[in-house]
Amino acid sequence: MTTTTATAGHLRARTGGPKDDGPKILEHVMGWTFVLVLAMFVTQLGLV
Repeated sequence: MTTTTATAGHLRARTGGPKDDGPKILEHVMGWTFVLVLAMFVTQLGLV
C-alpha cells in the first residue's frame, strides 16, 4: 500500500454533517425559535 492510497481516505470533503464542531447552543436556539414562529403562524391562520 502506497502513501497516496493510505492518505486518500483522510482527504474527504467536509459536508457539514453531525460531527462538525460548532456552537451547538446557537443551533438549538435557532431551531426552537423557528418552531415557535411556525407555531404562532399556524395559530394565527386558524389551522389548529
